[in-house]
Formats: sequence, structure tokens, C-alpha cells
Amino acid sequence: MKINGKPMRTIWLAENGWAVEIIDQTSLPHVFETVTLKTVDDAAYAIKAMLVRGAPLIGATAAYGVCLALREDTSDEALEHANSLLAEQRPTAVNLRWALNEMVVAVRNLPREARVAAAYQRAQEICDADVETCRMIGVHGLEIIKQIAAKKPAGTPVNVLTHCNAGWLATVDWGTATSPIYQAHDAGIPIHVFVDETRPRNQGAALTAYELGSHGVPHTLVVDNAGGHLMQKGDVDLCIVGTDRTTATGDVANKIGTYLKALAAKDNNVPFYVALPHTTIDWSMTDGFAIPIEDRGPDEVLTMPGRLPNGTVVTVEIAAPGSPAANPAFDITPARLVTGFITERGVCPASADGLLSLYPEQGKTPAMT
Repeated sequence: MKINGKPMRTIWLAENGWAVEIIDQTSLPHVFETVTLKTVDDAAYAIKAMLVRGAPLIGATAAYGVCLALREDTSDEALEHANSLLAEQRPTAVNLRWALNEMVVAVRNLPREARVAAAYQRAQEICDADVETCRMIGVHGLEIIKQIAAKKPAGTPVNVLTHCNAGWLATVDWGTATSPIYQAHDAGIPIHVFVDETRPRNQGAALTAYELGSHGVPHTLVVDNAGGHLMQKGDVDLCIVGTDRTTATGDVANKIGTYLKALAAKDNNVPFYVALPHTTIDWSMTDGFAIPIEDRGPDEVLTMPGRLPNGTVVTVEIAAPGSPAANPAFDITPARLVTGFITERGVCPASADGLLSLYPEQGKTPAMT
């Protein structure tokens, strides 16, 4: 996607060929800063502190974290330590463990002197594959947008509501939920996005609005609780969200508040799609409520960053002093509330049979639990 007119990815190798550069997403939208990762501890911190976030980008960062670990020590013990350290940083997103497994498979049977080069090659392949996967998600999702646009008066925009950030900033490029949106915009189809602010970290306001604006996509920021109202008025043509883990039977774990949007969409007959790459499907799990839900610190609820008129960026308290806060990061949207999945292989119903129609190599879905 374009930032200040320049195409960029969210993660790339530094000029020295081994350090890893990322966009510090905690500084957005007020300041665009990049951070250089030089050690596996740097990568772990970037994942935990959400300098990078979004399931695919977390996986890509973890892959490069293994590379950085092996640069310092190519032993089996170092590989195991890096795998364990990185895996524990975010429990919900399955891409993290998928990417780590890919890295271990790529290097574990190699002689120690060959491991670093092999690791960097596999990490680069993971990043490139994510770009193509997200591009193809957009190709298939674009057909849905085209069908809706064809039923509207000429020049009338297709109104999409999204939640959190499942965009370019959550992947290596294109995004998942935003890929169809970017491709529609680039194809000249009138499109407009209602962007949920997505409390508590405001990743819709800080990230989705930022990247849509940078790429020139018309959008309007709305408070989280406005979604149902907009759907009741008929102002939303479809919802597209992302996911951090989806079960083999179609249950979806995504940013807290997704379930409420799905309920409102169901009640108002608004199509509700989830865009996801194959790496986000957990084929070992059949019950969404068995997905571990990350509980994050209360400060994300009790405070909020912002920019003062003089340009200074500060964090302020927004709650009554002494109030406790709970901060579950995700919720579960049952498959019955999802119209369909948009994947790199096509669109399918949100069900075990639907997923297997696109991924038959996964064989028979495990028995319901």
C-alpha cells in the first residue's frame, strides 16, 4: 500500500541484509516511525507490546525473530528457546505458531552452518506468500463488492463497515478485510468505509483510518456503538472483518466487539464476511469457545494516547481514579452469524463443509467437541 505516495510493506530487511525493520504501530497515527529489530528479544517485545499486530504480521515477525536468534547461536537449544519465547507472546493468533513451526521445519535437520541462510530464505518466503495470499483474498472479495455495486444507482458508493484493523498494517501487504476494498478503489468502483474506532486500543481510528486515508480511500470514522444504528438505517451494504483464529467448523475469534457487529448484521440482513488466509485456520480446533482469549493490561482501557494542539503526543487517564478495568482482547463470533469466508482460494460458507470445499487436503474435519 502507499504511504505518502510510496509503496511500502510493513516488514523488511535493513540495508545490512540481516536486521529487520518494522513500522512502530503504537506511534500511529500521529507519528510515522520505524524500528530496527536486531535480536530475538527485540522481535518478542515488538509482538508483545504490539509494535506489530495482526495475525499474519505477527507470524512474519516471529519468523524473522528466529533468524535473528540463529545469527547469534545456531544450536538446537537456541532454536528451541527462540520458538518458545516468541510463541508465548500472543496466545490467540494461530499464525504465530504456524510461522514458528514452518521455521523449525526449515532448519532443524540442517547442519548448523547452513541454518542462518535457510532461516532467512524461509522467512522471506513466508512474507512473499502472505502478500500473494492477501492479494488473492482481495481478488475474490472484489467480486462481492462488484455484485453489490451493480445493484446500486450509478456512482453510488458501496458502503462497507469494518472492525479493528485487518488491513495492510496487520499483514505484510494488502491486508485481509481491506484487500477487496483497496482493489475496488483502485479499479474505480465507488466505495466508502465506515471505520469502527475499536476500543480499547482504537486500532480502527489509529490504524485503519490512517492507512485508508494514506491510500485515498473514502472513509468515515464512527464510534463502536454506531454500527447497529447505521445498519438499521440501511447505510451499510456489507461488513468485512478479519480474524486471528478460525476453527475448522467456522467459529471466528477476532477483536473484541466483532460479535456485536455480527449480531447487528444478522438482525438487519446485512452480509457479514470474514476475510482470512489459510494460515489463520486452526484445523485442530472445532469449538470456538476453546480458543484462548488474551487478557491484556487494564491501562489500555483506563488511558488513551492523543496529540495536543502543539503537536505533543501524550497519554492521558480517561477513567475515574482507582477504577479497575477488564481487558479481554478478543471475542468469539459463532459460524451461524457469518455469511461467508473470503479466502485466497475463493469464497465459501462459514462451516466445516464450506472450508473443506476450498481446502480438501485437510481431510475429514475432526468430530465436533
